[in-house]
Amino acid sequence: MPMPSYDVMLAAVVFIAVLAGLLAGKALLTRQLRRLAEASRFNVLGYVAQVLGATRLPFLCWVALLAGVSQLTLNPRQEKWLNYAWIIILVSQIALWANRIVTVAVERAFERQRTSNPASATHLMLAGLVARIVLWSVAVLVTLDNLGFNITTLMASLGIGGIAVALAVQNILGDIFSSVSIALDKPFVIGDFIVVDSYMGTVEYVGMKTTRLRSLGGEQIIFSNNELLKNRIRNYKRMQERRVLFEFGIARETPIEQVRALPGIVREIISSELQTRFDRAHFKGYGDSALLFEVVYFVLDPDFNKYMDIQQAINLALLEALNAREISLAYPVSLLRLAPEQMQAAASHLAAIPAARAA
Repeated sequence: MPMPSYDVMLAAVVFIAVLAGLLAGKALLTRQLRRLAEASRFNVLGYVAQVLGATRLPFLCWVALLAGVSQLTLNPRQEKWLNYAWIIILVSQIALWANRIVTVAVERAFERQRTSNPASATHLMLAGLVARIVLWSVAVLVTLDNLGFNITTLMASLGIGGIAVALAVQNILGDIFSSVSIALDKPFVIGDFIVVDSYMGTVEYVGMKTTRLRSLGGEQIIFSNNELLKNRIRNYKRMQERRVLFEFGIARETPIEQVRALPGIVREIISSELQTRFDRAHFKGYGDSALLFEVVYFVLDPDFNKYMDIQQAINLALLEALNAREISLAYPVSLLRLAPEQMQAAASHLAAIPAARAA
């Protein structure tokens, strides 16, 4: 069995040594950065450790392999391909590092802006996507340029091919452009409570393709951005005050003086509640078995629970006022009219009931 040549043995030794050194260096440096970040106030060191974590094992293996192959005796064509391999590996890893920096920066800014400035948090999603697209586009162009391709001719070819690609992924592009519209026009931002058709919830995430709501029931509702903007959206987070309209009915037998005084009584009840503004109370009309009243007022706080507390207090105070004045709330009444002969037959039937019971 022939023994391996000196070059091959040297290449194998270099491969193993470089790989071991890179793995040990990465582990040591990452550990030291995290330790320093925990022991000091420099949180940036922790982010550097995260970026360093983007250095994957395949990259280290490829670097070690290329370093080992470099020890072999190669012809000019092989050396050329070796240089190409170095370019692809290095540019790809630099792009991965930059991509990790963008990810960490966006996540950090997102958590900071989520509560203080939801509109900026929404824009960060779009900014992160644009930064990644630009980053990888530049990485691809740099790689192709170093590999000897004519970038000008390639860009012209991509322009023609881009039309076909755009037609193939027009639904995805529609969602992306809708995301841009949401970020720029801001019909809602993260944290807003919105209603879309019969669905309602708090906006949790605005992505490139979907927007996600957390419903009152706790489940997550996911909308396509393009379909979402085709619907009417009601944004309750931007409500400054809530207009409330409610009706009630009283018995038709209520004296006219009490009917005339009732709007003033309702006005006093509503005006006595804090954070309310009375608008009107009117004797609206006649129902089937009631005198109908319509009341409108404003709650000066958009919170739904606050509105329900105020409405409950108004209902209780109104019921107390009606009871104190012996005014009855209306209830359904059916009026049955009988012809004279039917009334005589009914009277005869009722008169016969006691005699039947006595027998």
